Amino acid sequence: MLRWTITFIILALVAGVLGFGGIASGAAVIAKILFFIFLVLFILSIIRGKRV
Repeated sequence: MLRWTITFIILALVAGVLGFGGIASGAAVIAKILFFIFLVLFILSIIRGKRV
């Protein structure tokens, strides 16, 4: 999951630098969604790890 987040963040940055507005905004939205999913799963794994 983290690999996809990093891939879409890099894609959004490159597309933004090159001026592809539609591609950059789409990749940025996907990157944000994947980042928050990864963040939630990371926090849940920390909480579950401390219970055991």
